[in-house]
Amino acid sequence: AIASSSLLTEWVKGKKLEEAEAIKNTEIAQELALPPVKIHCSVLAEDAIKAAVKNIREKRGE
Repeated sequence: AIASSSLLTEWVKGKKLEEAEAIKNTEIAQELALPPVKIHCSVLAEDAIKAAVKNIREKRGE
């Protein structure tokens, strides 16, 4: 999960919210060559970024 989250953190730096939330767990899994038993780690990373984007939008009143 740490590698997936770390990669996603690097990918979203400097991106717009729409770009950040468009990143899919399959892209993370492919980049890290995750085995099937570790796919859930990339799902957690995708879920985390979507939750963060939602939180930002709510704080902005969007």
